Amino acid sequence: MDYVTLGRTGIRVPKNGFGALPVQRVDFEEAKKILRSAYEGGIRFFDTARFYTDSEEKIGYAMSDIRDRIYIATKTAAHNAAEFWRDLSISLKNLKTDYIDIYQFHNPDFCPKPGDGSGLYEAMLEARAQGKIRFIGITNHRFAIVEEAIDSGLYDTVQFPFCYLATDKDLEIVKKCSENNIGFIAMKGLSGGLITNSAAAYAFMRRFGNVLPIWGIQRISELEEFLSYHDNPPSMDGELGKIIEKDKKMLSGSFCRGCGYCMPCPVGIEINNCARMSLLIRRSPSQLQLTPEVREKMKKIENCLHCNKCKSKCPYGLDTPKLLEENYKDYMEILNGKKF
Repeated sequence: MDYVTLGRTGIRVPKNGFGALPVQRVDFEEAKKILRSAYEGGIRFFDTARFYTDSEEKIGYAMSDIRDRIYIATKTAAHNAAEFWRDLSISLKNLKTDYIDIYQFHNPDFCPKPGDGSGLYEAMLEARAQGKIRFIGITNHRFAIVEEAIDSGLYDTVQFPFCYLATDKDLEIVKKCSENNIGFIAMKGLSGGLITNSAAAYAFMRRFGNVLPIWGIQRISELEEFLSYHDNPPSMDGELGKIIEKDKKMLSGSFCRGCGYCMPCPVGIEINNCARMSLLIRRSPSQLQLTPEVREKMKKIENCLHCNKCKSKCPYGLDTPKLLEENYKDYMEILNGKKF
């Protein structure tokens, strides 16, 4: 079994973390079944957030009796100290615990620091002094903010998108975390569903000793796939290498990662899926994307106001309205049998 240590936290866990965002889509009993199966299969690190509706509650419901045997990371999207303390109180109650192992600022548009006027980092320090949190982390999709967090020396962990589509800039972030003894938690290891070969994804992560991937899991079948890698971890052989190179060619350049930070849309466009529909069709069973429900979602692109709010909020600097137009055109051609 592969293990990873999260930098100076000293937290050492199997190199398979559980990303609990998707469990908000299943009921409490199914969530408990999945979460307990993950624990029984050897997973010890569970990542969630206040932002993920009832995900925290489901972890508390499923795992409060084994709290001392797992590590929990959660997040606050607070903008000030009052919101911070409210979020922390709710998270502790939801998770049925009196402490959080890693408490993270959730994708802030600046890097919280002491004396910045927000009171956020000071609240983190006070929460740690009170024993309510153990370590301080930050999650983000923006290079500048993550680099600032690493250079500041204020953060024990960084959570950042990382997968085998990584650019040189992504790889440099991982390297800097290692050099500064900062734990690196890799989100979007499957690039929001665009990477469909979990063995290739896992084999890539094995190359980085300081990286803990958290896989978004909502089905037992998905969980079993990743658990199988505990005893038989895939290595970067010729076949998996070819898959990765092929995907890099197909998915390089401007594509939507599906993070959802562009939402909500004023006219109700489901941007985080519609802006990458062409890729979803080509990389998953196409019939799933050609249903009347999906057609109706895509048709809403016709109502785009070109207000550019989504473009201004995209952490990857994408021209989102243009992506929506291109995906809608491609989708209609596929629907009418002119493509694919």
